[in-house]
Amino acid sequence: MENFNEDNIKYLEAKKRVKRLKGFYIHALVYALVNLLIIAQGVQTGSSLYSINTYWTAIFWGVGLLGHAASVFLPNMVMGKDWEEKKIRELMDKNH
Repeated sequence: MENFNEDNIKYLEAKKRVKRLKGFYIHALVYALVNLLIIAQGVQTGSSLYSINTYWTAIFWGVGLLGHAASVFLPNMVMGKDWEEKKIRELMDKNH
């Protein structure tokens, strides 16, 4: 059985954070590549680069990407820096 000391908990939290960051970076890369292709295809087929219709996908997907960014980078601002850890300890103490 693993020994869950403070260092192990911090490692698991850091690992979880890295996984969330990686997910966001992949999302941002796919967003950029797909929207560049959509815009290039639109221009190639005669759509104007200055037409709003060229950018609808980028706009709506961008809103979703901003939401993803907020969930990755802002949770400490909303719930406080150590909120999750305090809540876990509170629930563990309550069950014992």
